[in-house]
Formats: sequence, structure tokens, C-alpha cells
Amino acid sequence: MSHDLSPKMRDYLAEVYRLSDRERSDGTPGDYVSTSELADVLDVSAPAVNRMVTKLRDLGLLEHEPYQGINLTDAGRKEALIALRRHRIAEAFLVKVMDFSWHEVHHEAALMASALSDALTDRMQVMAGDPHYCPHGEPIPTKTGDVEHLDDHLLSKAPESVPLQVSRVLTREPERLEYIAALQLTPGADLTVIHIAPFNGPMQLKVGEEYRIIGHNLAELIRVKTI
Repeated sequence: MSHDLSPKMRDYLAEVYRLSDRERSDGTPGDYVSTSELADVLDVSAPAVNRMVTKLRDLGLLEHEPYQGINLTDAGRKEALIALRRHRIAEAFLVKVMDFSWHEVHHEAALMASALSDALTDRMQVMAGDPHYCPHGEPIPTKTGDVEHLDDHLLSKAPESVPLQVSRVLTREPERLEYIAALQLTPGADLTVIHIAPFNGPMQLKVGEEYRIIGHNLAELIRVKTI
């Protein structure tokens, strides 16, 4: 199946996986993705999304439920993870071998990944030190399309006074990534929530030995695990 898919098809599947893998602001799992969400992320028109969704549905890679949205089939999920493997290895290679910053690599990796062979992907993985996670903390899938499940949750939902560690960052916007790095909230950083203001107000954090105040919207882009 992989050889029958265009790079654009793989991009769509990968973005559906990313969106469906995210928890909603109300705490419910993502699962179904709306075509409008997909259009926004890919910066394409709604008719273009509908045409591609129809093609991928006809190939058995997507399901489309009226009033719910689209979801990956098992075959579609496997193809999405294979595409994400190349992308995340390319990101790791750019950071660890070519000395790019984490906020610079998403677009460059997308351009690279569409042209990577399995042999070149494997060599880049070795040169990058056999990473298990991309620079943003997302797990790198295996060649067979399996991926580690991370037992983490949104920082915005984290309890107070519990030792936490940043597991991954969901945004790929360069300006936000630079800001998150300046706050020292990159994957692997230890923190504790000191206080949460009511009504989705700001959060006071202790990051290492320093204190930070961040907004609720930023906390919804960061996932943490209990340590």
C-alpha cells in the first residue's frame, strides 16, 4: 500500500493522526477530526480537503462519519505512523546532526520526509544517535507502524503540588516554540504547579529552581507526566 500513496496523501494521514491523538480542551480523547480542523492545519481549502478525504476513504484508509468527522482505519493509522517515523527522524537528524534549533525543523523535515527512502531514514536515525523521540518529545514509530503510548496529560489539567516532567510539546509554531524554550519548558524539564487561577486563569509553576507564570492557552500545548 505504501508505494501507492503520494507524499500529499501521506501528509494528510499524518495530520489526521496528529489531530486525533490530541486531547480536547474538555479532557475527552480526540478520535474524530473535523475536515475544517484538517483544512486549517494544512492551510488548504475545504473543497480540497473533501476531495482528498474521499480518495483516502475509497482506499480504505479513512472513515467518515456524518456529524462526527473523519478517523483513521487500522490501515490508515499504520500508513500515518510510517510517514511520521520519517518526519520525526528527520527532525531529530536536523537538531542533533545539523545543529538546527527545535523551532526551525518542522517545515524542513516535512520537505525532507516526502523524499526519504527506508535506507536513508535508517542511516539518519543511526547518525542522530538512535533517538526514540523527536525534538518536541513525540515518540518515533517503528518501521512496522507501531508507536509507544505515552501516559501523559495536558499541563492545563495538572494538579497542584505534584512533581511533573514535560513529556512533549504539541505546537510546531516557531514563535511559540522559541517562547516555550525561553521558559525552560522543553521535554525532560521538571516542574511543579504551584497555583492555578480560577476560570482558566494563569498558572504559577516552579521549573527547576525558578518560577514561571503561563497562560491557560499555552498550558494546553504542553503535556506532562507524573514523576
